[in-house]
Amino acid sequence: MVIRPFGDSALLVEVESLADILSLYERLAETRPRGVRDLVPAARTVLVHVDPSVLPLSSARAWIGGTDAAPRPPAASVPPADVELAVAYDGADLAETASLLGLTVDDLVERHLAARWTVAFTGFAPGFGYLTSEDWDLDVPRRATPRTRVPRGAVALAGGFTGAYPRETPGGWQLIGTTDAPLFDPDAERPVLLRPGTRVRFRRVAAASVAAAGVLTRPLAPRAFTVTDPGALATIQDAGRPGRLAEGIALSGAADRPAFAAANRLVGNTPDAAAIEVTVGGFRATASGDLWIAVTGAWGPIRVAGREVDPYRPQRWPAGTELEIGAFRAGVRALLAVRGGVATHPVLGSAATDTLAGIGPESLRAGDEIATSDAARHPVPAVDLWPWTPPPDTIVVPVAAGPRADWFTPAARRSLLDTRWVVGARADRVGIRLDGPPLERASDAGSRELASEGMLPGAVQVPPDGLPVVLGPDGPVTGGYPVIGVVTAAGRAALAQARPGSHLLFRSASPRG
Repeated sequence: MVIRPFGDSALLVEVESLADILSLYERLAETRPRGVRDLVPAARTVLVHVDPSVLPLSSARAWIGGTDAAPRPPAASVPPADVELAVAYDGADLAETASLLGLTVDDLVERHLAARWTVAFTGFAPGFGYLTSEDWDLDVPRRATPRTRVPRGAVALAGGFTGAYPRETPGGWQLIGTTDAPLFDPDAERPVLLRPGTRVRFRRVAAASVAAAGVLTRPLAPRAFTVTDPGALATIQDAGRPGRLAEGIALSGAADRPAFAAANRLVGNTPDAAAIEVTVGGFRATASGDLWIAVTGAWGPIRVAGREVDPYRPQRWPAGTELEIGAFRAGVRALLAVRGGVATHPVLGSAATDTLAGIGPESLRAGDEIATSDAARHPVPAVDLWPWTPPPDTIVVPVAAGPRADWFTPAARRSLLDTRWVVGARADRVGIRLDGPPLERASDAGSRELASEGMLPGAVQVPPDGLPVVLGPDGPVTGGYPVIGVVTAAGRAALAQARPGSHLLFRSASPRG
């Protein structure tokens, strides 16, 4: 067992085999101490995400090191399956896949039915489980050209895994069937059917009828204001969905956490009250009643009833007047907090919009009516001297050690810190691509493929082209590109204000404890 650093709030535990992973995950879950936020199993690793203020990394490392990862001896009898999935073997790739494996269609189906499957880990999309079996020795090649749309409920094979798509997404697995099982239902008591460790058996049926996926939002309560123009992008955000990474559900939430906390404090809300994250600017809305608001984060003109007002101060927004948050001159994201918080029906315990997974309220549109909630706990402060400066043109970002830094040459590791990187055009809540000199892999890593590993916001992944991608709050839960470094919490707040074309400098940061 090898324990690798993963920034300032996580460790990546690597073992020899998938069987070891299932055992290690089970034992870590059984002995989980206070301060562990998430355990994320993957193909050869378990990502242990902690709150370092409660459980320092040194203590987490000692706890993990004392855990036995060896597989437990087999039970005297085969335990029953936790979940039975009814499958119609009608997949578009069934005949081709059987031919690739040198089997008949019936042989392939029978082997799939006979295997006793276990969910090893989740990822790719909320509720997508990677199932493995000791009874399955087939290695199924992925499609040479992935599909842009794989239908919801598709049952598929790739490598040594089987899985079922919880919703329509792109995908490169071989489709062999269809299930109508509720793989992901955010309103259910158990929203994810196939969680790590779940035992699964497949049962053949003649046909499966997959209902259209429901919209993951519900109507808001009576309005406090009406959006007249959302600008480029406006979403509802709060503190996100911690504790669900093992189910394939991203953290999400406000990208600039200090600005989010400041906006709520300025209107007397609880720190995690839902607010509106405005990207680039151009947002306008009309108040239905008298409101208190605060705007923080990116810097640009703010007008209430035609009068320009300051950011980082509570402002009274009179009924019938317009709020305008103009185009930003510095930074990318502003947080608009309203006293009481934005009222929504939470999805998986959060009001946050996950732009990648499509969980939570939809992005705001003209005509949307926004209500306030009951999150006000303190008076609006008469004076709150909040230290604030506009986001700089060159952002300095602290970065801690990543688990796969040894996959890169010493020159590449120096280049990560020495280069003045340019924020690319592909910069959103999922991730930020950087332009600069490609980071070269070490000679012994150049041709290796990395099995999927747990990911966190701030992970600096390096795809084969050598250009880093920093994952954002809506980024994938697992990924297969090596992580050379991990941006700290303070650095992620700075990154949230990085505009395409602006410059970025990484600076080394040491993890706590």
